[in-house]
Amino acid sequence: MEKMSVEQLKAVKEQIDQEVVFLQDSLNNVRSASTRLKIASNALHDLSLRPQGKQMLVPLTASLYVPGTLDSADKVVVDIGTGYFVEKTMAEGKEYCERKMNLMKSNYDQLIEVASKKKNIADEAGAFLQAKLRQAAPTT
Repeated sequence: MEKMSVEQLKAVKEQIDQEVVFLQDSLNNVRSASTRLKIASNALHDLSLRPQGKQMLVPLTASLYVPGTLDSADKVVVDIGTGYFVEKTMAEGKEYCERKMNLMKSNYDQLIEVASKKKNIADEAGAFLQAKLRQAAPTT
C-alpha cells in the first residue's frame, strides 16, 4: 500500500466499503430467512397439536388467508425453494426446518467472521488513506 497513489487508495477503500455493505445485506438476508424458518418450525409444532377436522385459516401468501379444515396433520407440504413443494411427514418437515436453521446459523457465523475481517481492513485502509492525505497536504 505504500506505493499506491491517493486515488488508488480511495478506490480500494471504496471497494472494500462496498463489500462490507454487501456482507451486511447478506447478514440481514440470512437473519430474515432464519426468522422465517423459525416461524415455520413453530407453525409445524402448533399444527401437530390441532385435532383433525379443526377449522383454520390457511395462508396463501404473507397477507392472504383462506378458511380451511385440517384433514390430517400427519402430512405437510414443504416449500423447498424456487416454487417447488414436497409432501413430507410432520417429523420430516420439522427435521427439514431444523436442518435449514442449522445451515443458516452456520452461514451467519461465517458471514459475521468475513464481515468483521473486511470491516477491519476497511478501517485500516481508511487510516492509511488519512495518513497519506496528511502527508501529501502542504504544511503551513
